[in-house]
Amino acid sequence: MNYADIKQYDIANGPGVRISIFVSGCTHHCKNCFNPETWDFNYGTLFSSGTIKTILEYLKPNFIRGLSILGGEPFEHTNQLGLLPLVRAVKEQYSDKSIWCYSGYRYDEDILKNMVPIWPETTELLSYIDVLVDGPFIEEEKDLSIKFRGSRNQRIIMVPESLKSGTIVLWDESQDFLPRQ
Repeated sequence: MNYADIKQYDIANGPGVRISIFVSGCTHHCKNCFNPETWDFNYGTLFSSGTIKTILEYLKPNFIRGLSILGGEPFEHTNQLGLLPLVRAVKEQYSDKSIWCYSGYRYDEDILKNMVPIWPETTELLSYIDVLVDGPFIEEEKDLSIKFRGSRNQRIIMVPESLKSGTIVLWDESQDFLPRQ
C-alpha cells in the first residue's frame, strides 16, 4: 500500500485536532474529487512499519483526539490489508483516541453486503473504526456548510453502535464524540 500524505495537525476530518493519513488507490473516480492524484495505487510513498511508528508518535500528545483515514479509498482490499497493522497498533496504544474513516463505499450496500462476506479483513477493519463517513462525493450535492463531509449524500455512521444494533446509527453532531472504551 502507498499513501499520499500524512497531516500531523488536521481539524477538517473529524472532531478536534487529529492525525490524518491519505491512502493511495481508488476506483471510484468521483467527479471533481478533491484528491484525484490518490486514484493511482502507486502514487506517493510506500506504507511501512516506519510509517506506523511515525503516526503513533504523532498521536502521543493529549490534545490529539484521534486518527482519520482518508484517500484514495481505505476500503479498497489492498488498502484494508495495509491499514490493519496501523489500526491495531493505534487501538492498542491509544484506546482513548478515536479512529474515523472516510469511504466512497456505502456502509450497508457495499461494505456489509459485498465486502464482509468475502474478505475477513473488512470485518476486522470495521472493528477498529469508531466512525465511518460513507458514500461517494457527489458534486451536485456539495455543501460547504455541513461538518466533516463534502456532499449531503454522505453519512457519518457510528460503527460499533451500528454493528451492535443491526441498523445504521448516525453521529449526533450536537454532541461531542468520545471513542468507545
